Amino acid sequence: MQLRYRYRLDPAPHQRIALAKAFGCARVVFNDGLRLREQARLAGAGFVSDADVQKAAITEAKKTDERAWLTEVSSVVLVQAVRDLHRAYRNFFDSLSGKRRGRGVGAPRWRSKRGRQSIRLTRNGFSLRPDGRLYVAKVGDIPVNWSRALPSDPSSVTVTLDAAGRYWASFVVEVRRHPLPVVDQEVGVDLGLSHFLIPSRGDKVDNPRWLGSAQCRLSRAQRALNRKKKGSSNRKKAARKIAMLHARVADTRRDWLHKLSTTLIRDNQAVYVEDLCVAGLARTRLARSVHDAGWSMFVGMLDYKAQLYGRTFAKVDRWYPSTRTCSVCGRLGDKLSLAVRTWTCSCGATHDRDINAARNILAAGRAERLNACGGDVRPLLAVAAAGETGTHRSTT
Repeated sequence: MQLRYRYRLDPAPHQRIALAKAFGCARVVFNDGLRLREQARLAGAGFVSDADVQKAAITEAKKTDERAWLTEVSSVVLVQAVRDLHRAYRNFFDSLSGKRRGRGVGAPRWRSKRGRQSIRLTRNGFSLRPDGRLYVAKVGDIPVNWSRALPSDPSSVTVTLDAAGRYWASFVVEVRRHPLPVVDQEVGVDLGLSHFLIPSRGDKVDNPRWLGSAQCRLSRAQRALNRKKKGSSNRKKAARKIAMLHARVADTRRDWLHKLSTTLIRDNQAVYVEDLCVAGLARTRLARSVHDAGWSMFVGMLDYKAQLYGRTFAKVDRWYPSTRTCSVCGRLGDKLSLAVRTWTCSCGATHDRDINAARNILAAGRAERLNACGGDVRPLLAVAAAGETGTHRSTT
């Protein structure tokens, strides 16, 4: 399987200038190609091929006075920008036709010179030096902070400048699966906001609320930004400070989610979670808390780590009433408001709302897994009595 490894870069001042040129040229080529296709669509000329876009936006553009500076960067950067545009259109068309599963993908949008910038290079545009530096064509050897060794030779690299002013190198590498020893334990997981994770065993993991804990510092920095004159250097410094605070929150959240997901995968042979509609929940009054929790990121980590370490991971249907189904007798109770944290079934069992949901998710996940493997998890249909069957009048 392929994974992406990311490392921090420390380019020299002259390398930062060269990277800024590469970011700008890739952005211009992408936008020029997008403009060509939009103009052809409005004129009814049909879809412009990738080869025609590359010829017009790169080869012919280099010969003009307005785009002569495209020759100052590596051609690999420019070609990959056109391919990124082609992939964006292909994902958009596949989403419209139904070939692409999951959430719908919109049409390609214009790249902005503000915010995150990136370039992508294939093997003929970069190389790893014996001293551990990353060579980028027409940029030079860039020092890399190697936090861990690459498991194999990378096939491509993406150099990124984030809003906080940090440079990153992201490598795509082929990783061999390393199955962990089999353990006799499975777990169902219910995700929430009061407690981030509630396993079926009953022990709850509190929600750290990383964004909420940094809200005071962010509000103070935002007020300082509003007092700065637009276009001034001080305003740019204040905006960079806000971006650094957000980056610190995101890095802390990602590190905590990695550790928690690794612990779950290591200690359990199978992990089952509910297939939450995070996009829908993010449109409610709980939007900030939902985004701060990072449910989608956590579920994605569980998915690829289960494949990497030979574990079972599955999602339970989001419409399954795990909260109001009794995990003892299986009876479906009445709908419960969020204020109700415990409830009692008619069979006499008293349930904690979240723990009961986690236990039902575990049972539903096991049932779906056995059903996929050919097991008999649902009772056979009973034969209807003679008086209950319907009859059809003969047409002969």
